[in-house]
Amino acid sequence: MAITCLNCGRKYPEAGVAYCCPACGGLFDEQEPLTWHEPEISGEGVWRYLQPYGESDTAVSLGEGNTPLLPAEAAGRRVYFKCEYSNPTGSFKDRGTAVLTSFLLSRGVSEAIEDSSGNAGASFAAYAARAGIKARVFAPSDASGLKRSQIESYGAELVGVPGPRTASSQAVLKAAYGGAVYASHAYLPHNLAGYATCAYEIVEQLRASPGAVVTPSGQGGLLLGLGRGFVALREAGLVDKLPALIGVQAAACAPLAALFEVGLAGLDLVTEGPTLAEGVRVRTPLRAEAVLRMVRVTGGRILAVAETEILRGRDALARLGFYVEPTSALVWQALEESLPQLREPVVAILTGSGYKVAV
Repeated sequence: MAITCLNCGRKYPEAGVAYCCPACGGLFDEQEPLTWHEPEISGEGVWRYLQPYGESDTAVSLGEGNTPLLPAEAAGRRVYFKCEYSNPTGSFKDRGTAVLTSFLLSRGVSEAIEDSSGNAGASFAAYAARAGIKARVFAPSDASGLKRSQIESYGAELVGVPGPRTASSQAVLKAAYGGAVYASHAYLPHNLAGYATCAYEIVEQLRASPGAVVTPSGQGGLLLGLGRGFVALREAGLVDKLPALIGVQAAACAPLAALFEVGLAGLDLVTEGPTLAEGVRVRTPLRAEAVLRMVRVTGGRILAVAETEILRGRDALARLGFYVEPTSALVWQALEESLPQLREPVVAILTGSGYKVAV
């Protein structure tokens, strides 16, 4: 991976793990587009499609990926649901964490910290345990108790932080300033290649390119990774047209939707209100510019779903056999609003398991 600072162009350091540019504080990202590689039959997890860092034994996996893509009727049309809750720790985060943890191992990291509303922290705790890395996870004190228990079960140290999600981000940055290795799924770009494998699988399973993909979006990393995956497939001649990417947020905290609809002025109206969709409660998405650019390039959009619609969506999905957490249920209302305008086939990403949340 050729990674550089988006602000000053500085190359990613050859040693250590810098979560941001040490020269200017800018965000790091991939310098070049992803390249599609034919999957290896013997590859484990996302590593069927990706090249590991350093030696092959640094490729960490718990068998993530290869999740079901199942058809069902939604709002009078057939929709394919990508069951990302079938990943080892119950969410799509595992695809990215496998890549990020492998990078940490390649840099000789033995201890690292992360912040999360739940799923990313649980994923990091599990993969750190698999890799022999001591993990410390900062999470909101009011995050799902089941997710917090899951984090601790893997042997990670859980640091509960009172207040909104941003308070956990501030607490982990303070620890990073003190010298801890910050294995951030938001700041670091490594997980995006892992998320791209979801796009590869969708095309394999459909035997065609989807017309549209609908996914919950907080930081927007999954949407961005999916987009980069579909771009790689197009450049390889495996799909003709990019699917429209539809990101869905909770109206209680919808900065991407505000930016998409209004522009920068819309951020003045964004709150970090309480929401059942805790997985997308992100007040300041770090890669917002790249996410919105991808949405526009694909002809997609960002939607915001009212709080009153979230549990209705969860229950509707459960009646189809999909037991998901409220964050995943955002896609239901988005499908009802958008399906008449979307090209077939339509794919909706179910990002996290209902077993993680007691609601």
